[in-house]
This record gives sequence, C-alpha cells and structure tokens, in this order.
Amino acid sequence: QVQLVESGGGLVQAGDSLRLSCAASGRTSSTYAVGWFRQAPGKEREFVAAIAWSGEPRFYAASVQGRFTISSDSDKDTVDLQMNNLKPEDAAVYYCAATTVISYPIHQDTARYNYWGQGTQVTVSS
Repeated sequence: QVQLVESGGGLVQAGDSLRLSCAASGRTSSTYAVGWFRQAPGKEREFVAAIAWSGEPRFYAASVQGRFTISSDSDKDTVDLQMNNLKPEDAAVYYCAATTVISYPIHQDTARYNYWGQGTQVTVSS
C-alpha cells in the first residue's frame, strides 16, 4: 500500500503563486509516477501534470503548460507542484495520485492511478 498526503493549498488572488506538495509513504518503490489532478465543483476530475519518480518524463495539461511546474524528490518521496500566475479557473480541489503502470506518455486517465490522497483546496479570487 501507498499513502499520499497533499499540503499547501489555500486562498490566493489571481496572478499569485502557490506550491503544493505530495508526501508519499509505504511501498513507494512499487509506483512509477505521480500525477496531480484537480476537481472543481460540478466538474469531472481532470489531469494537471505527472512525473516519473526519476524526474523524467513529465507531462502537463495544456491549460497549465508554462505556468505550472511539477518536480519529484525520490529521496524524500515527495512530488511538488509549483503553480504560478494562478487564474480563477484553476480553483479546485487538487489531488495527487500514484500509478504502478509504466507507460509513455505517463497516463492521464484517473483509472490508471492506484493510490490517491485526500486532496487540498485551492481557491483563486479574481
């Protein structure tokens, strides 16, 4: 089993930055990659970014490309999501998830992820 805990969410203004962190524990060596997803009220959970524990490859949703940066630290078992120039449409509950499936590109389908955190709220005011 793998446990994931997100942190770093909060309330910010449009244009601000926020850094989310995902701390993994348990059998992390059984996982290949970690992804960040988000879910806004009334919407489906959507892919944001993903990274292999080794640091590459990494992938981003088109909506966050150039604004968000995902990074991993396999020694600390953490995956961070640096979010810059936040927009009101970025507001959502952000989840990190881990997958045991090795693939290229890294899966963006929620069904491919075996383990999930509880989520952290990001609110962006305009």
